[in-house]
Amino acid sequence: MKADATHRAIEAVWRIESAKIIAVLTRMLRDVGLAEEMAQEALVSALETWPEQGTPDRPAAWLMTAGKNKALDYLRHQKLKHDKEPELTYEIEGLLQDAAPDLERTLDDNIGDDLLRLIFISCHPVLSMEARVALTLRLLGGLTTDEIARAFFVAEPTVAQRIVRAKRTLTEAKVPFEVPRGQELVERLAAVLQVLYLIYNEGYSASAGADWMRPALCEEALRLGRILAELAPGEPEVHGLVALMEIQSSRARARTDAQGNPVLLLEQDRARWDQLLIRRGLAALDRAERLERGLGPYALQAAIAACHARARKAEDTNWERIAALYDGLAALQPSPVVDLNRAVALSMAFGPAVGLELADTLLNEPALKNYHLLPSVRGDFLFKLGRLAEARTEFERAAELTQNARERGLLMARAAACTPLARPQNR
Repeated sequence: MKADATHRAIEAVWRIESAKIIAVLTRMLRDVGLAEEMAQEALVSALETWPEQGTPDRPAAWLMTAGKNKALDYLRHQKLKHDKEPELTYEIEGLLQDAAPDLERTLDDNIGDDLLRLIFISCHPVLSMEARVALTLRLLGGLTTDEIARAFFVAEPTVAQRIVRAKRTLTEAKVPFEVPRGQELVERLAAVLQVLYLIYNEGYSASAGADWMRPALCEEALRLGRILAELAPGEPEVHGLVALMEIQSSRARARTDAQGNPVLLLEQDRARWDQLLIRRGLAALDRAERLERGLGPYALQAAIAACHARARKAEDTNWERIAALYDGLAALQPSPVVDLNRAVALSMAFGPAVGLELADTLLNEPALKNYHLLPSVRGDFLFKLGRLAEARTEFERAAELTQNARERGLLMARAAACTPLARPQNR
């Protein structure tokens, strides 16, 4: 039992700290693939050592030190190996000097930090868009290939191959460990924003596991987003994404009950919403709007979130405005998932029958074949229309499809409520 508890502790620390460790080792080694290998070796050392010696007082620092030591050993070995090659030996000596172990050395310096540099390496133009996003989610978000596959609705082996090829390509291209400047920065922002968006979403509604949320991922995505906003103050979509994340994060305390079970948006205690984050989000949205370059997909989603944030009570929500914003989003960035969200907005503005009509057009969409929110949304519409047997079937199917334990419990409870006696009044 003690070993199991230690392994769980290691897993938890690794999930939070792995990106920082990989980023620091990438600065030391100038090779992201090699850095990840060294970080994994540090993880293996922890798995071997901690069950016997106990969890250290500073587990994250222990892992960082172990990773740095392995990187230093590698560099020293390379120096000995190439002592007769002056140019290469000089380069390795420089790396050794730069990598002098200093555990308290801050990750932040100048306009960005190691994590931000790691994002831009992962989003380098030598990689395909799919590879950039998959690699960064793996390295920065600590997501498994399975989690990334679900985010993209593709097969897990496909994602695994993308990641392997991406690391190999970056190594062969000798991509510098730096934040791009000027026009190159602008060109690579789209991929970076997409990565941050997906990392944040995975933290906001975990696709698998026992927890409804993974706050560390949300916090990391938001932190990096704020840095990006300083780097690119003239880019409205950067401010739009930051606004979206700030406003969504404001609900964190209200999204679960005392037992950790999900609380849906319209049932949340809005007094528990973080007003500081809401103000920050609205200010970021205002910055995006004041640039007068039109609202992109992230800013439109932020504007939708702002409609909820401005409503003191659920019944005060301006659903007509939200539906109109989703119309704009669907025109700008057509996707089945946007249409499903638009169906929800239409149902709230004009009735569940209207929402169900749109949701039914999505039943044959390949991308939504195993997407649990489609039957969940249809179940909600059917429930409100009094078609309880059909609603129950949809909630049960959604529960089968989700891989999040908390969400499964919520969906099964909704399925159980689909009886005339159990149906609550004035829902």
